[in-house]
Amino acid sequence: MVVDKRNLKPLAFLIHEGSPNDAKLFKEVLEELKRRRILRKGDVVLADKGYYSYRNYVMAISRFKVVPLIFPRKNFSLSRLLGMFSYPLEIFLSRSGEKLIFVKLMREFVRLIKEWERFKAERSVIDDLFKVAKNSFALDKLHRYTKRYVKKFVALNVLLVGMVVSRGFREKEALQRLAEWRADRSP
Repeated sequence: MVVDKRNLKPLAFLIHEGSPNDAKLFKEVLEELKRRRILRKGDVVLADKGYYSYRNYVMAISRFKVVPLIFPRKNFSLSRLLGMFSYPLEIFLSRSGEKLIFVKLMREFVRLIKEWERFKAERSVIDDLFKVAKNSFALDKLHRYTKRYVKKFVALNVLLVGMVVSRGFREKEALQRLAEWRADRSP
């Protein structure tokens, strides 16, 4: 599920069989957001450590023209990552402002990745929203037998999450209480 960090409303959700690694799904998430015209050049995409991959940083900037703020792991090396970047050929050969856009994206990326810990509080609120979806709306017990039924069940739950957020549950404490609510009422 992808949410807008400003208002916590769900933007999209993808369903996959099994439990694929998040890092492998990052490209598909960005393509879905671009297809829906939600993702625009220069946007900042905030993602947790599950999406960490040097290739994901490079792909997000070079192909999708967005700033990927994927929380790095312990062995992260900014110099190694920056060594992987080069102008894409179509940008290098163009005479338009594409080079300037690429340089601006790189500057913004380097600035944000150096201070990524500043975004932990925002990411924590988003994590609490995911806990609400899993605990309060039974997404943690997703035992369905057909893909069609899974899609309906997940779509209903994403709708419920959107309605909860629309009703004012946007603060960390309120989301935590709501996530714990189901645990308190179970036998």
